[in-house]
Amino acid sequence: MIEGHLTVRRTARYFALWEPGPAPWDLWIVLHGYRQSAARFLKRFADGAGPGIRVVAPEGLSRFYVDEDGGVHGPEHRVGASWMTREDRENEIRDYVGYLDDLVEALGNGPDGVPDRLFVLGFSQGCHTAARWITMGRARPDSLVLWGGNLPLDFDVEKGPGILRMLGVTLVAGRADRLVPRAALERERDRLEEWRVPVRLMEHGGGHEIESAMFRHIAGDPAPGPQAGPDPGAPDA
Repeated sequence: MIEGHLTVRRTARYFALWEPGPAPWDLWIVLHGYRQSAARFLKRFADGAGPGIRVVAPEGLSRFYVDEDGGVHGPEHRVGASWMTREDRENEIRDYVGYLDDLVEALGNGPDGVPDRLFVLGFSQGCHTAARWITMGRARPDSLVLWGGNLPLDFDVEKGPGILRMLGVTLVAGRADRLVPRAALERERDRLEEWRVPVRLMEHGGGHEIESAMFRHIAGDPAPGPQAGPDPGAPDA
């Protein structure tokens, strides 16, 4: 059996909380978790959005019915999305990195022009997506938020730490999160500190979910700030 690949055009979907207003304005790209839809995910950010903070939720390119009862699916059956699986993973990663790069470029070419600042927030599976995107793609955000998740196992430890030093990372833990407990994010914080990445760990009272009040707080103070020191583009010793 021979495995082949063919590059095809795809129509990607995104949802936005976009209230035009006077400059300057911040653009937040928020990446949903496994089995979520971008539209439902975006509702969690509504209280923090406005003319100065515009939030865009791209949807993963792979959709599926999340209900497990099988049979014929009707309007009452929920649809979710995934950023990737282990199957053909390298191509799936390249596809979503290119998709997210193109989305940011398209949003910056709109009538409101480019945003003053760009922020990326990944939730759960979206944390891995965000981390790969900022190391493999063209976009250079001002800061990165990893919410209820951490860096992927295949994170580029040669190139990645230098990029993260320029951005700063906010880790967000849910006090009642049983999937990704605070201890896991504390270990991630320690690793980032070893890489000399500006990092802060924040906690909210909920579980494995986006908590609206916490997002409003982060959006008002989004970046730990770049770390002074050696050239962040240079490889680690």
